[in-house]
Amino acid sequence: PNGKLVILQLREWVSGKVLDETQMQQLLGDSFPDPGTGKIRRTRIMEAAAIAAYHQQTDFPIVEVLLSDDAPQYKLLIYLQALCWVHDGRNYKKLRPVVPVHREKLDDFRGKYWDYYRKLLEFKENSSQEEAEVLSAEYDRLFSTKTGYPALDERIAKSKAKKSELLMVLKHPELPLHNNDAELGARAQVRKRDVSLHTMTEDGTKANDTFLTIGQTAKKLGVRVYEYIFDRVSERFRIPSLAELIKAKKFLEKDHDTD
Repeated sequence: PNGKLVILQLREWVSGKVLDETQMQQLLGDSFPDPGTGKIRRTRIMEAAAIAAYHQQTDFPIVEVLLSDDAPQYKLLIYLQALCWVHDGRNYKKLRPVVPVHREKLDDFRGKYWDYYRKLLEFKENSSQEEAEVLSAEYDRLFSTKTGYPALDERIAKSKAKKSELLMVLKHPELPLHNNDAELGARAQVRKRDVSLHTMTEDGTKANDTFLTIGQTAKKLGVRVYEYIFDRVSERFRIPSLAELIKAKKFLEKDHDTD
């Protein structure tokens, strides 16, 4: 069926209604009666409906700013997107200059790049509007550099084009500058999958996800996983729950921000 016609039809059917996933799939089945056609459209419509439902719901606060590695799928989920400096910095590490002078120029720029990054870390600890303006101007100067090494100059220009995303921290000092912790958590899941392949049952999947979550959360909170699990299994409960530790950490960070 014609795409515009499908959209008009769905808009008429769902206007003013709250539908769950099953009901949406039934409506899409009416719009695409042939199961062999329209798979991509069905997927995109379901994704759009899920995003719309997320922004309309009131049970949980909407995430307004998200730090990512510039993956395009996040752009429709949130209003503001911050970019990971470590991810951006890796693009410079991927350059492989052959000419010695180009290697020198790359090393020199990477040094300045991470010097600037450290200034942003300092800004997070003691932010001010005046310092934000200074750092913004310095960003423009740094990423207007012309080195004569074409691949490096092209990479610098790409970073300059991402200024608003890479400098989101100037408006939101509470944001981290990188998402390496999230990446490491994802890698742990991949390593586990490589070792044990896939689970055989739904309960196995839940158990796998549960223990990975406990392990990664405990690690980030500085808790030894073995000791925590032993404390729970033995019912000693000498170690606070991970939920309590998360709340305590959040309270300390908030208290630090108001000092």
